[in-house]
Amino acid sequence: MKKFFVILILLRLVAPVVFGGQLKMVDAGKVQSVFFGENKKIPLVFQNSGDKIFNGEIRVRVFQTSSATAALSGEFDWKKLEVLPQQTILESTRLDFPAVKAETKFLVQWLENSNVLGVTEVWVYPTNLLLELQSLAGDKAIGILDPQNELKPLLKNLRIDFDDLGEVGVTNFSGRLAIVGAFQSKSQVPDDLPEQIKMLAKKNTAVVWIQPLGKSDKLKPSFYSVPEKQIAIVVVQPDLVSDLAENPQSQLNLIYFCKQALNPQPPALPNFSP
Repeated sequence: MKKFFVILILLRLVAPVVFGGQLKMVDAGKVQSVFFGENKKIPLVFQNSGDKIFNGEIRVRVFQTSSATAALSGEFDWKKLEVLPQQTILESTRLDFPAVKAETKFLVQWLENSNVLGVTEVWVYPTNLLLELQSLAGDKAIGILDPQNELKPLLKNLRIDFDDLGEVGVTNFSGRLAIVGAFQSKSQVPDDLPEQIKMLAKKNTAVVWIQPLGKSDKLKPSFYSVPEKQIAIVVVQPDLVSDLAENPQSQLNLIYFCKQALNPQPPALPNFSP
C-alpha cells in the first residue's frame, strides 16, 4: 500500500493537472541537463490559452527523485507573471542543485497558488564526468588539439594527463586516443590536417575529429566512423559537443565518441523491443 501511494505522488508530479487556469507551461520537448551547483539556468515557456489576462505569483518546488521516491529539496517564491490572452512568453530562471555522485533526476514544479502549471524535468550530473577519458586512454596521455581552448582547462582541473598536439605535433603523438578540434572556422584548419589524422590512425591511435564551426551546403550525418585497423576516426559535428564546460550532455557525447573510436561498432537497425 505504501508503494502504491508513492507511485501516485510521482504521477502527480510528472503529469500535473492545470485547474481551471489560463496559464500553463509549454513543454519544449527537451529534458534539461546541468551540472550540480548554484545558479544553473533553466529556460521556460509559458502560454496563456484563455481569453483573460493572467496575473499571478509563481511559486517553485524542487523535488529530488529516486527509483521510487520524490523528496522535496527546495521551495520558494519565484516571480509575478503577467501574460496576455493567447500569448506565449519565453522566460528563464536560475536554480541551485545539490552535489550528486551520479546522474540524478529532479522535478521542478511550477505553481500559482495551489494550481500546478507544469513540471520541468532536470537531470543533474557530477562535475567529474570527463574522468572516464583517463581510463579510456590507459596508461598514456590523451592527445589534444584544442584551438579554442575549451577542453584543455577541463582536463587540467581534473588532473587528466594530456599532450598538447599544437605543441608536440599531431603525427608525433603515440598514445591510444586523440581528440582534434573544433576550429572556429574552416579557414583555420591546416590544409594537411586530414593527412596528419590518417597518419595518426595508421599508428593505431583512435581519433575523435570535431569538425569546424559553420554551415555546409552538403547534408552530413551528425557523426560517422572511418575504420582503420582495430580503431576508427570518428568525425563529429560541433553542435554535439558544444559548450563542454556547462553542458553535461556534450561531455557524455564526447566520451561516447571516444569509446566508438577505440572500439568501433558496425551500424545496426534500431531495436524497438521493450
